[in-house]
Amino acid sequence: MDRGRGLNKITANKNSKIYMDLEDIMREHTLPFLPAKSLFRFKGVCRDWKLQISTPFFAHNQSNSFHNCSGFFCQSFSNPPSFISLDQNSYGVPDPSLLFLPEPVYIRSSCNGLLCCQGRTHDKAYYICNPVTKQWKKLPKPNADHGSNPALVLIFEPSILNFVAEYKLICAFSSADFEGAYEFEIYNSTEGSWRIFGEIYFGAEEHKPKSGVHVNGIIYWLFDSGGIVLFDLTMQRSQRFHHGDINGCLGVMNGKLSLVTVCNETLTVSVLSNTYTNTMAMNSRVKAWDTKLSVNINNRLELSGFGPAYDRRPVLYASGDLIVIRGERGLYSFNTKTQEFGGLRGKADHDDRYVVFIGYVNSLVDI
Repeated sequence: MDRGRGLNKITANKNSKIYMDLEDIMREHTLPFLPAKSLFRFKGVCRDWKLQISTPFFAHNQSNSFHNCSGFFCQSFSNPPSFISLDQNSYGVPDPSLLFLPEPVYIRSSCNGLLCCQGRTHDKAYYICNPVTKQWKKLPKPNADHGSNPALVLIFEPSILNFVAEYKLICAFSSADFEGAYEFEIYNSTEGSWRIFGEIYFGAEEHKPKSGVHVNGIIYWLFDSGGIVLFDLTMQRSQRFHHGDINGCLGVMNGKLSLVTVCNETLTVSVLSNTYTNTMAMNSRVKAWDTKLSVNINNRLELSGFGPAYDRRPVLYASGDLIVIRGERGLYSFNTKTQEFGGLRGKADHDDRYVVFIGYVNSLVDI
């Protein structure tokens, strides 16, 4: 009998040790991979978790570990921003209208938890902010006039070695000296100043707002003519792609530039295979784009109860495995891996075909 009680005591002690080890593993190696909204809720689990999640080092670790698209900021010309969450229990921000900023703003770009916004007043100041922590920074005034609807791309690539977020903001703007030309200006947070590149791109039509995408040191913008203009940050050179579809949406899939279009009821996903096809010799068989997916969607949408996709600008977002399409009855998502559709719930004005629709990552990144 005594032996039996002794064995039970030893077993209990071992189980207790295993439980403590599992708790440490969860706190140290699982929590950093969760979105910010979930982490704020998990502060109530116990005192140790609250202290852990509240430290600057944890926020830094989480911003390097969590990169999933969590939802979308939406904004029309006359309305304040709103937020559509992909999972309302897990993803969210405390103030979707961004009222913590010193003035009403337009959202211009987003990258890995940071937003670039522009004030609506005459000054049109740029702000970088984290909508989760409500931290913000006002940028100095650019050297050039970027116009009323600047083609901005925010670049923030978290690094485990940088405890303070280092980011860049690139703008393609109409040249004041040359008609039909574009120039490029960059803000670097490490330098705290703007710089205009010497490169000038000629022959461009009006750019498509919010179409800019950064992939491996190159920025891509869509233009009204259907072409894509790129700017190589390393070479400081611009170039144009000739692609005919004006209803496409640029994104990043598996580290490559993607172009998603809806035409004749067919959704097509193409991935850029050769950036410099335009420099190839005539009659070269090298292709710029590889088609990765082609799906007839409208019949499937009708069966799912979403209604057909709009003919004009139906693709609002395309990055990773997620595509968002505008339908007659609202917004819906498409997973390129499972090829399943799902509805999106939010306050966005579905009838406004010119609404700003920007992907967002629910991060604790410190500015």
